[in-house]
Amino acid sequence: QVQLVESGGGLVQPGGSLTLSCTASRSMLDTYNILWYRQPPGQQREFVARIGRFGDTIHADSVKGRFTVSRDNAKNSAYLLMNNLKPEDTALYLCNANRQEASGRTYEYWGQGTQVIVSS
Repeated sequence: QVQLVESGGGLVQPGGSLTLSCTASRSMLDTYNILWYRQPPGQQREFVARIGRFGDTIHADSVKGRFTVSRDNAKNSAYLLMNNLKPEDTALYLCNANRQEASGRTYEYWGQGTQVIVSS
């Protein structure tokens, strides 16, 4: 069983920066798409960013220009660099790894999340 562990969250002032990490328990992320989601308090989970296995990226409009998703397959890790943080970025941030084989079989894993609080 693969485990994903997020880290790097914390309390930061508006305008500040954080870098979140998502690390897999074994060497496997190179064949997976990695997605970041967030769940603000009392709200539904929402998409933040995605990096494909070949490095192609997508960012949600709400974070475009401020957040950057990246990956380092050699370290079995993906990252979310968050700049110019706003109070509305406060949420539990979760990473997801998924892939689909040619047969159609899918694999998907979730981490437990890391809390980000943006407040003065």
